[in-house]
Amino acid sequence: MRVPALLLVLLTSACAGQPAPLHEAVHPTGTPAGAITLSGAGELTSSDTAAIAYDRKLAPRGAQASATVESSGGVTRTSLVVEGFLHKRRYGAHLHVKPCGKKPDDAGPHFQHEHGKVNPSSEVWLDFTTNGEGAGRSSARNDWALTPDRLPHSLVIHSQATKTSGPQVGTAGDRVACVTLKKVS
Repeated sequence: MRVPALLLVLLTSACAGQPAPLHEAVHPTGTPAGAITLSGAGELTSSDTAAIAYDRKLAPRGAQASATVESSGGVTRTSLVVEGFLHKRRYGAHLHVKPCGKKPDDAGPHFQHEHGKVNPSSEVWLDFTTNGEGAGRSSARNDWALTPDRLPHSLVIHSQATKTSGPQVGTAGDRVACVTLKKVS
């Protein structure tokens, strides 16, 4: 049974238990002051750049992904939930600077908070391992806030786990799929 991506996020969030409460300055509208939220989700197709698969061997038909980036109070929290991927397999995932396109390289390079810094403090690394059903999830917390004039525009899922050291630090193999992120607030 295929579960809509938004429902998938809600279900997996409920299973993980309640997150710790956040204490932040809030506007009368209920959103934190200066908050930025980005979101993207969908079944990975071969043609729709909102949620596109580049490698059907690693992101089979029916695979879905949902990503949310919430930034406020000097902190950015990013979450990723996938379903329908290969079972018990490790993938890399990162925020990228451009929206997804028809070609894997259209999303541009990794989004970096500090230009030229390739590490999990400057970039958002969301590596995950799928379970026996092909579902996986990952989250990251970075101690910096996004600014409206410089935002990531996609989340790219890669074929390998992110290399954490050596001359290829930050790389994670070929681009398997991409989800375009849109500003929600």
